[in-house]
Amino acid sequence: MSLDEPCVKGGSYMIELEHARQLLTMAGKDLAALKAMTDRDSFAEEIFGFHAQQAIEKCLKAWLSALSVQYPLRHDLAELLGLLNKQGRDTSAFKHLISYTDYAVAFRYEQAEDVAPQLDRPAVCAEVQQLYDHVQKVIEQ
Repeated sequence: MSLDEPCVKGGSYMIELEHARQLLTMAGKDLAALKAMTDRDSFAEEIFGFHAQQAIEKCLKAWLSALSVQYPLRHDLAELLGLLNKQGRDTSAFKHLISYTDYAVAFRYEQAEDVAPQLDRPAVCAEVQQLYDHVQKVIEQ
């Protein structure tokens, strides 16, 4: 499977909905990890940011899957939000989350403290929780 190949292949809606639930469960695990990583002395900025990005990415892909929308296997949060916008979904409350894309790749191999502003960890947890809760409602509908 190439990076350009979609993950959701237009199967039955129930299969896609189950896939959405699985992705959201995985996002919940990343969110739980985030909430446990608020101590800066114990967890590096790039590790915290990576889990934030992963939770956001999985939430967005769960949302797309619940809508039966194909998505690429990339970490670009702007691209995922763009796909949701094309479906007529209002993503304006989550647009600022695009900035976490850098934590998926760029900061995995360099120290984020040297190039990125320090994250407000409780605020990040709250932002990711807001997205998680929103996607959970979409899936339950």
